[in-house]
Amino acid sequence: MDTTSQQVVAAGTGLDRSQARIAAIEPMLVRVGIRNQLLVKVTTEDGLFGWGESGLSSREASVIAMLNDFARFLIGQDSRRIGRIWQECYRGQYFEGGRVITAAISALDIALHDLLGKRLDVPVYQLLGGKQRDTVGSFATTMGTSIDRQIEDIRILRKEGWQCVRTYPGSFGEGEVYDPQAAVSQTATELIAIREEFGPDLCLGVDLHHRLSVVEAANFCARLPVGTLDFLEEPIRSESPEAYRMLRSMTSVPFAVGEEFASKWQAAPFIEQGLTQYMRLDICNIGGFTEAMKVAGWCERHYMDLMPHNPLGPVCTAASVNMSAAVPNFSWLETRQSSVESNGFHDEKLFPVQVRMDGPNYVLPDCPGLGVEIDEDAIASQAVTHVECPHLRRTDGSVTNW
Repeated sequence: MDTTSQQVVAAGTGLDRSQARIAAIEPMLVRVGIRNQLLVKVTTEDGLFGWGESGLSSREASVIAMLNDFARFLIGQDSRRIGRIWQECYRGQYFEGGRVITAAISALDIALHDLLGKRLDVPVYQLLGGKQRDTVGSFATTMGTSIDRQIEDIRILRKEGWQCVRTYPGSFGEGEVYDPQAAVSQTATELIAIREEFGPDLCLGVDLHHRLSVVEAANFCARLPVGTLDFLEEPIRSESPEAYRMLRSMTSVPFAVGEEFASKWQAAPFIEQGLTQYMRLDICNIGGFTEAMKVAGWCERHYMDLMPHNPLGPVCTAASVNMSAAVPNFSWLETRQSSVESNGFHDEKLFPVQVRMDGPNYVLPDCPGLGVEIDEDAIASQAVTHVECPHLRRTDGSVTNW
């Protein structure tokens, strides 16, 4: 176990065990496949526990520190008062919000829902109003470095039943130097070829990973014939709704934005001003179920569907599936478990019980809580080393977005 993982346990509180009071909050930094995952185990005095996950990848030590700060006032509190705990964690300091705070809150909130579902012997989606669909559909991602590889991957996915596919262009790969003009040209050519190969029935999206400027993104869209793309994901960073408003006026391609949002306040202008057509919220970053369901309701008022970000492991997936089952306005959930991806994020030795897939659809769990069990001895045996995101530079040597 990484030395930054710490356990905070109540000592000598003398509290009534029947009140489900929080006894321990334990962050666990775990190496799963090619990435680290920050899991959080919340245990109550009667021995019941729930699992959560934080989504602030590569900055897990900051989230662990915040969780340990939260533990100072959460130990001894009633774990069933989930909404109140959310508010105290968010408002219990002078400085409001911030993605380290909400990443920590996300993990706690998910774990508390898992706990309550187990305590009441129901799946988490029953706590959210019950399921509105019988399965949760997903979109798969091609990671090919060439157009031939991408077309072959999509052919495999179509044969396996996927109706929606997102490409991650080879020109947007993980080299140290990123040339936006070359990437725009190559990616447009690839997408046109994919559309010609598979026709209009395939729902096709592309993830630009917020690497472009407004002008570069507009030029990219202008290179695509009408109908090439069904959605364009994260073309620019989301700090500036004004920039997205400008880009929205320059193209008719639907946007899929929101994985960077760390609160309903960040999501608000994109919903109210129609700056995205699909809401890509991440339940492990936006504030857990408590905040995600508020954003979902806000989106419903504006006839906007959720397309949740789901880049992590079985806990994030289970939380996303439970949320997606319980909302009326849903399109597809991102999956990292298709046959054309190999990342090890859902290692069954570490996670012997997890939400299963039937082709492109997640099957809703009927067990209590999230539907995930973790082999703690197995995860403790995993060697954890820091994983740093690529630091990209442009051809002139300046720093750019990853």
